Amino acid sequence: MNAETTTRILLVTGLSGAGKTSALKALEDMNWEAIDNVPLSLLRNLVATGHDVQLGQGSQRLLAIGVDIRTRDFAVDAFLQRYDELVAAGDAEVQILFLDCDDEVLRRRYEETRHRHPLAIDRPVADGIARERQLISPLRDRADLVVDTTGMILGTLKQTLEEHLSATGTSELVLFVTSFSFRKGLPREADLVFDVRFLLNPHYDAALRPLTGRDGAVAEYIMADDGYRTFFDGLTALLSPLLPRYKAEGKSYLTIAFGCTGGRHRSVLLAEQLAAWLETGGQRVQLHHRDLGPGSIDPAVPAQEKDKP
Repeated sequence: MNAETTTRILLVTGLSGAGKTSALKALEDMNWEAIDNVPLSLLRNLVATGHDVQLGQGSQRLLAIGVDIRTRDFAVDAFLQRYDELVAAGDAEVQILFLDCDDEVLRRRYEETRHRHPLAIDRPVADGIARERQLISPLRDRADLVVDTTGMILGTLKQTLEEHLSATGTSELVLFVTSFSFRKGLPREADLVFDVRFLLNPHYDAALRPLTGRDGAVAEYIMADDGYRTFFDGLTALLSPLLPRYKAEGKSYLTIAFGCTGGRHRSVLLAEQLAAWLETGGQRVQLHHRDLGPGSIDPAVPAQEKDKP
């Protein structure tokens, strides 16, 4: 590999049934070489060989490798050892993508497809999921990027991967800002979660209820709360010194989530306001509203596309 060629290695792992195969297919569409279920003992040899992917002015090798508990000779300690060896070698940018999903959704996926969970051959699927989550939790802790596929359609998964793993690569810290409803659970991928249910709730105003935090009338209502400005100023004061430290520590992605009861008003406004503030400061920002409604996350996805990852 010549001096102008750069190499990026993405180890794709996570819970069985959370969408590893779909993620690898999406990465293939993004010009990554995608290989699944490579024995850990062969990982270093695989990385040392292969072909370059030509991108624009230079060349870059993009290698995505699927590894999970179904991989031959898989063990968490061995996985992390191989990962540390690749990082220590210093001849490639190495990252871990961890695919997560709600336990109940995983259970339904297994029952619908009639597949057996690899850790629950003679036991209920729920037992295998619980055991696997416990077993591979150290991989989630070490992951550079966690993607929760609960409720995701394939188009949304692909868009999420494109936003975070563009083929051109970047050494910048990418910030992912999202709103969500506490009724539908915390976003598993969130690094920082802020509960904004202390702010005035537009839901109780009949004229504002059908609107969202993107609408001016709702924004004015919430921002009129005495607690809004104090909170937002404190939030930006907190983040200002943190973001450079996250970047210096080598973190590639940071997800900041705002939650309210319904995920339509207060959390949406705060996500919008923080994203605008971050962009003003020159940060790379991706903004999503998880529970705002159909199309709010991925308007480009056709309505008829309902396949799950």
